[in-house]
Amino acid sequence: MALYNFAAKRSTGEEQSLGAYRGKSLLIVNVASKCGFTPQYKAMQALHQKFAPRGFEVLAFPCNQFGAQEPGTDFAIARFCETGFGVTFPLFAKIAVNGPGAHPLYIWLKQQRGGLLGSAIKWNFTKFLVDREGRVRSRHAPTTKPEALEREIAALL
Repeated sequence: MALYNFAAKRSTGEEQSLGAYRGKSLLIVNVASKCGFTPQYKAMQALHQKFAPRGFEVLAFPCNQFGAQEPGTDFAIARFCETGFGVTFPLFAKIAVNGPGAHPLYIWLKQQRGGLLGSAIKWNFTKFLVDREGRVRSRHAPTTKPEALEREIAALL
């Protein structure tokens, strides 16, 4: 299975093929609105604005599996991100990233790059950096600030 074979629902409800991102470098992040790491949205938006013209996208996947920190509806989450952080990058519908109900994309991402303590996602704002060919190049902990990835992103473009 390859990245481009997956699809996921956008926050607006329509199904989005990840094939639409073929040829782009991606930062795929599980996010939450009520997390201590939520301010990372600002830096993620800055990366998106800086590198989107060169073929880069941030893809955000809300998840309520960690401390119930993403309790809202998909519409409420999107509104929060747009009004609170000016987010213009793609927001997807809320998903599970661990367990039997984990989204197939996240099952695949975790198979490609395990974490320090195993493949399970440990918390909100775990980041996967994907190159233009759809290969997962690196995985970063929630504590890794998005701006710390700038050099790595630039190298993929």
